[in-house]
Amino acid sequence: MDFTPHTSEDLSIMLDRLDLEHIDELFSHLPMEVLVDRSPDVGRALSEPEVQRLLSSLADLNRELTCFAGGGFYDHYVSPTVRSLTARPEFVTAYTPYQAEVSQGILQVLYEYQSMVSGITEMDITNASMYDGATAAAEAVNLATVSTKRSTVWVSRGVGPRIRETIHTLAVTRGFEVVEHPLVAGHTVWETEAGEPPAAVVWAQPNYLGVVEDYDAAVRVAQDTGALGIVSYDPMTLGLLRSPGAAGVDIAVGEGQSLGSPMTFGGPGLGLFSLAREHVRRMPGRIIGKTVDRDGTPAYVMTLRAREQDIRRAKASSNICSNQALNAVAAAIQLAWLGPGGLKEVGEQSAQKAHYLAARLVELPGVHMANDASFVREFAVLLPIEPEAAIEGMAERGYLAGIPLSKDYPELPGGLLVAVTERRTKAELDGYVSALKEVVAHV
Repeated sequence: MDFTPHTSEDLSIMLDRLDLEHIDELFSHLPMEVLVDRSPDVGRALSEPEVQRLLSSLADLNRELTCFAGGGFYDHYVSPTVRSLTARPEFVTAYTPYQAEVSQGILQVLYEYQSMVSGITEMDITNASMYDGATAAAEAVNLATVSTKRSTVWVSRGVGPRIRETIHTLAVTRGFEVVEHPLVAGHTVWETEAGEPPAAVVWAQPNYLGVVEDYDAAVRVAQDTGALGIVSYDPMTLGLLRSPGAAGVDIAVGEGQSLGSPMTFGGPGLGLFSLAREHVRRMPGRIIGKTVDRDGTPAYVMTLRAREQDIRRAKASSNICSNQALNAVAAAIQLAWLGPGGLKEVGEQSAQKAHYLAARLVELPGVHMANDASFVREFAVLLPIEPEAAIEGMAERGYLAGIPLSKDYPELPGGLLVAVTERRTKAELDGYVSALKEVVAHV
């Protein structure tokens, strides 16, 4: 028997509500060339060995490029320890461990994850993860608007474009206004006369262009306006830069992919979410706590589900009802494997190699830094050719060159965002320079 998710009556009600005559009208906005008007020709049925051979042959068509792209997801080294332990059956789940009596292992790891993230950020409380960095930022903004009962949010244009898009999407449904503040010479300029007092002041450290922002200036703007200060941070730079907690922010969010998760075409990510203790009752997601059972044995439980949207939906202040447990487990293992010294070393190596590459690139004809601001392991350069053409030419030479900036930052024509991690060797850095020199000369 075929499964029918919607009855004819369901479809009729839906179409009537949408003021449509036929189900095909739901797809009328799509280009004709992407619409399928016939059954797909999938060919004859294959056995499992045949499918494996076919997929292997398709995989062999992929080109392995040396990665210099970042923008929130980075090609950091993931220890085999992480891969081995996260493959254990007791950890292979992305779901929230509701039943504490049968979930002690995963609960303990999530507790350790929370403790380590709180440690590196120097924030009071960390939850058991969010879906990704963009979701975490949106949830932080939502917390701020609910807490302050204000309807304006100030966001730096140095915050990643996809994160800003997510915040704008939330604004439509929650009914608040987003005011973006410009970048000048790479740094955020806070226009403090920008209308109504904000619920939140949101910035990134480092920002999307790789620039190290002025923590004190941003925190001061938040405090002077009575807003919550929200920073989107890069965890792999915390061995070099001041922590969010030391800077005095209210909420620290971030993308945790670089902590033990491969890039995997951009997902899944891991949302890092930490805050000051006074805001804990409004924290989204789950918090895992440590206690003892009736025999005095250490035990782990979910200690806070403040908004309870799965129980009292009318009073919900968040839409998050789960977490990225497996990615959080990987982050905990990676952080434990690195230790404080390892985290610092990764940051130092990434920064040193990024500065070496930047210095080499500006020696090329027509290549300039987009700004003179301090950066850590990511930077923007202006090319004498279209970035898309450079990326295509570099791919032919074995390099994923970076991310074009002109779409999100039209004020930077020819802009290319380049990221360097500790994985890059000097030979790869020099090869990148040589390849770009060839591409610029031939385009």
